[in-house]
Amino acid sequence: MAEVSEDRLVTCDICQHTFTRTSHLTIHMRSHTGEKPFSCDVCHKSFSQKSNLDRHKVIHTGERQYSCFICQKAFQNKHNLDKHVRTHTGEKPFSCDICQKSFSQKGHLDAHKIIHTGERPYSCSVCQKAFQYKHNLDAHTRTHTGEKPFSCDICLQSFSLKRTLDKHKIIHAGAEYPYSCSICQRTFAKKSSLVMHERKHTRRNISLWLLSKVIFT
Repeated sequence: MAEVSEDRLVTCDICQHTFTRTSHLTIHMRSHTGEKPFSCDVCHKSFSQKSNLDRHKVIHTGERQYSCFICQKAFQNKHNLDKHVRTHTGEKPFSCDICQKSFSQKGHLDAHKIIHTGERPYSCSVCQKAFQYKHNLDAHTRTHTGEKPFSCDICLQSFSLKRTLDKHKIIHAGAEYPYSCSICQRTFAKKSSLVMHERKHTRRNISLWLLSKVIFT
């Protein structure tokens, strides 16, 4: 399929997203059509892109050749390693070209962009209420079904939302601040606050590590 020059754009007829290459538009269209032409010859799971199939195949070999230089956790592909390292560094390389908000993963940026377009592609089959994100639709659908899939492993009480379960678990922790830093023992009420705090330790350790490389090289 012929490539489109840099000064021309091809546009998706469904969502009006633009691309500089027709090959990129072809791949994008599969998000609308659901087409998955690349199939695993082991488990027959299908994918919309060949690169996703290649990453998937490593699951069957069990090989984990990519290791985090900070915590030594190993991964089956470099893509997952790169995402993991950002949990240590706090790096957010994907930036919205409209509001400049940054994200650690491209998928999170793509989901964020819907805020600016106003698009609501996920519709409830019961009441037709539309949502920007699938997880919001899933949560809404439970108001119709009464489903409560998130269960406390201590008292077995069930909840329709995971965040409600997380808040509930603090009761069993017996403390207002159940999340403790393994390095300085500072405590936090939310796990997200603990993660942000621990990144400060990690960035300091990385700086010291880089400094030692400079001094002893």
